Amino acid sequence: MAGQVGNGPGAATAPTAPTLDALRGYRAYARRWVFLLVISLLSYSNAMLWLSFAPVADKIARYFLLSTEQINWLSLVYLVVSIPAGVVAIWVLDSVGLRWATILCAWLNFAGSVLRALPCMVPSAQDPFVFLMGGQSLCALAQTLVVFSPAKLAALWFPEHQRATANMVGTMSNPLGVLAANLLSPALVRKEEDIPVMLASYIMPAGLASLLATACLWESVPPTPPSAGAARSTSENCLAGLKLLVRNKDYVILAVCFGGGIGIFSSFSALLEQVLCVNGYSNEFAGLCGALFIAFGILGALALSLYVDRTKHFTEAVKIGLCLTSLVCVAFALVSQLQGQTLALSAICSLLGLFGFSVAPVAMELAIECSFPVGEGAAAGLVFVLGQAEGVLTMVLLTALTVRRAEPSFSTCQDGQDPLDWKGASYGGPECTGPEGPCC
Repeated sequence: MAGQVGNGPGAATAPTAPTLDALRGYRAYARRWVFLLVISLLSYSNAMLWLSFAPVADKIARYFLLSTEQINWLSLVYLVVSIPAGVVAIWVLDSVGLRWATILCAWLNFAGSVLRALPCMVPSAQDPFVFLMGGQSLCALAQTLVVFSPAKLAALWFPEHQRATANMVGTMSNPLGVLAANLLSPALVRKEEDIPVMLASYIMPAGLASLLATACLWESVPPTPPSAGAARSTSENCLAGLKLLVRNKDYVILAVCFGGGIGIFSSFSALLEQVLCVNGYSNEFAGLCGALFIAFGILGALALSLYVDRTKHFTEAVKIGLCLTSLVCVAFALVSQLQGQTLALSAICSLLGLFGFSVAPVAMELAIECSFPVGEGAAAGLVFVLGQAEGVLTMVLLTALTVRRAEPSFSTCQDGQDPLDWKGASYGGPECTGPEGPCC
């Protein structure tokens, strides 16, 4: 029959998606990978700076004569600063453009990394906490720009069949930096005198990212869009876009749920060493748990991103991932209060990363899809801002529910103070302690 496509040697072959894009005038440029590399390195460096103090919180406290609460604020400041700065970052990304936003982010990150190290470089510095907090604040400003960027980069520079994968690479470089911090900080800081070496080591990737961003990024958008979706990409007025997002029921549900996951990740990463040392677990084991958390999360994200790139089952993947993450969080809250459970804790942290982290790039891509015609920066940014707000609330509530107790013989906490009892925070209620044990 005329027009029928057969299976023989002379049969017509249906054009693939890249071929159709070429016929329609769309083009993907090779330099998109350079842009992705710069953003990934920048996100990696920024995450390392965020969590560099947490794995060795006790030694940092003794070296700089700080309290545990001050050390916690060096991590918490990232969440606090990013809430108001996130709104500004949304406007910067959608108005100034991706290139200049990335360059600004890179130099803020580099300046913050140097400022943190000044108390070690200048022995006459009077108050080291001011320098540490100032450096962390600059890095927190940079974080709001770099975390929003992968979704926008994927939408503007990558064809449809690569968007989820590109988003995964850019998004997962942030937890990869957390993984590096969990491994490097305990390895570099064997004793308090090693802290200057640790601070100097974290300056190098920040400096490299700033140089690459300045030298290698030439434009915010490609001359020719890579897909029909990129051609239709819009950047609504910032305020108008936020109003549309607030009225979008599907987007609000996704933002609140996924934002809660971001908050749990932030609290888990910042407080892990303090939770575990009370029951006799070493800094090295806490770093290992953090590393397993991130490593399995990256593997899960890679597998899930490739899967949804082919099937487009975004919603199903996010729902299942968040449900499984909730169950594993309950398991961690229970097992972390027991002694000698190294294998169980290692497995739980691995599963928490596998289920929780794997949905991050998929949920971010879904947020972009369900928020059209709002700009990518606003759609990704509001999710992140909500996540940071929920992270602040989670960390404040957890630390408020803790009490100090006389140091037991099995505790490995070394901050010079009685360790915090996390049972009340883990089980969801206050616990008071007296001379003979719990007395509620």
